Parts: sequence; C-alpha cells; structure tokens
Amino acid sequence: MLLFSGGFISIAAQSGDTLSAYHLEGDDVVFVFDVRSYAKELLGKNALKVDFVDLGIYEVAITGQFNDWSKKGWRMEKKDEFTFILRKRISDFNDVFPLDFRYIINGRFLADPEGEITDTRKFSDDFLEDIYKVDLSVIKIKEDGNVLFSLKGHTTSKEVILAGSFNGWNEHAIRMNKVSDGWELHADLPPGRYEYKFIADGKWLHDPYAVENVTNEHGTLNSVLNITVPVTFSLPGYSDAKKVILAGSFNNWNERKEQMYFKNGAWTSTLNLPGGKQTYKFIVDGKWITDPNNPIKEDDGYGNINSVLFVH
Repeated sequence: MLLFSGGFISIAAQSGDTLSAYHLEGDDVVFVFDVRSYAKELLGKNALKVDFVDLGIYEVAITGQFNDWSKKGWRMEKKDEFTFILRKRISDFNDVFPLDFRYIINGRFLADPEGEITDTRKFSDDFLEDIYKVDLSVIKIKEDGNVLFSLKGHTTSKEVILAGSFNGWNEHAIRMNKVSDGWELHADLPPGRYEYKFIADGKWLHDPYAVENVTNEHGTLNSVLNITVPVTFSLPGYSDAKKVILAGSFNNWNERKEQMYFKNGAWTSTLNLPGGKQTYKFIVDGKWITDPNNPIKEDDGYGNINSVLFVH
C-alpha cells in the first residue's frame, strides 16, 4: 500500500485478537491503547489476578514529533473498560512512517524521548518494543551505507553512542567507532527527516557541524539529517499543452520553478525528496489539476484539493 509501506505496527493482544498501536482507516490514522497490555508488562504474571481498575488509568495521550512533543499530548478517548482510541486525519502528520511516539498515562510519560523513566513503577521503550512489537529502529550499520556520522574531538571519551529518531532514541544500541580525530559510524538510512544526538560518556551532545539544529522539548538542540530519494512525477496525455508545471509542498508551491518535459506520451519531472508526506498539483497551461492517476487526495483547509504522496 502506498501510504504506509513498512509502517504498520502490530501488537500482541491479550485476547488473541490482532490489534495495532495505530492503523489506517480511510483518511484517518487510528491509535489504540489497551490497558491489558500495559498491565501485562507492569505486573507480569500477576496481571491476570489484578483488577484493572486498581491501576487507576483514567487518561491516556500520545506525544511525538507530530505535535512537537507536547507535554499534554493528544488525548485518547476511552472506548470501553480496557481500550483508549484516538482518531486523527492523515493530513495531521508530516512525519515519516513508522511514527515515533510515546504514551502519556495520567499525565506522565512512560519514558521521555531521551530515555528518562518517569513512571517510577517501571518502563522504558522496552514496553513498546516487547509488548507492542514496535521496531523503532530503521537504521542499519553498514560500511557502504549512505550516511557517515562523525563527532570530532572527544578523544578522551571511553564511549560515544549515537541515538536519534531513527532508533527510538535508544541510548545503548549504537556505539560509534573511535578514529584518530574523534568518532564516526557508517550507516544506511531510508529517505526521511531524522533528529539525532551523540552521547559521550553519558553526556548528550548535538552535532556542531550539522547543517541544521532544532530545539527539542528539553530546551537543548537536536541535530537534523535529511535523506532524500529521487521521485518521478508523471502526467500522461495533454500532448497539446504548451507548458506543464509541477508545484507542491516540496517547492513552496512555486508556479514557475519546476517545469515538466513531454516524453513518450507523458509530462515528467524527477526531484530528490525527503521521506514523508508531500502534497502536489500539476499546472497545465495555467490550470491547476490534481494527479488523475493518484487516488489519494486531501483538503488543505482552504477549499483546495491536493494530491498526496508518501515518500519512503
């Protein structure tokens, strides 16, 4: 499926039914939280002997890059005794799928994005990985990978860890290699926008040589890495058109910049784009049209209908 290729997340349900941490329903992304799964991890074998009411879970929310890691998050609605649901439009997300997010239970994080456990009873990202079977890591360590992470200096550090949105901010999994002038690591990443930091002997550091750094929810800086992939847009027909322009979110809807060329019965243009959602239209001799071969469309909130493409 075009929208969520590789982005479905499965969990092991207590009842034997197949549930999802989130799934697609039409133009909606639906998040599901099951109290029984929470209890299984929190209480282990004793979960079946405990009245779930005793857990005192009265409010569940989710937070992530999609809402700027809000401390309050997006509140989920209680569906029944065990289940909380949140329904959001696809247009609410600009993130690369699979989504990196955290649950906030009764106003408290299970674990914040840098791994600090704020529920004193337990919990780190193992809850998502072990119970919800979420693979938060999309990075692969490869010598011939498309990315080189480098931290200059810190030659006296005993250990430097690489953590980021590409691995759920795991602060133990990826150890960098020591070189003569610092630390480095070759890796392979799919297209997308990623935030990352280095951890030198336990101290979190942003990359001072990164092209872009952004402020995170802790008031410190995360470094940003954009990985692009060539995407070809094609509009068959319209052989009598004098000019066709490609405009979209990737070029700020510029009406003149990206001119398409007619070849083999279609107007085409190839651009290097980051992963995630892109919206676009074709301008045929001054007339704006959606992509007739792409059924995925959305309203931009101003009465305009745009075609939608998820780059992955």
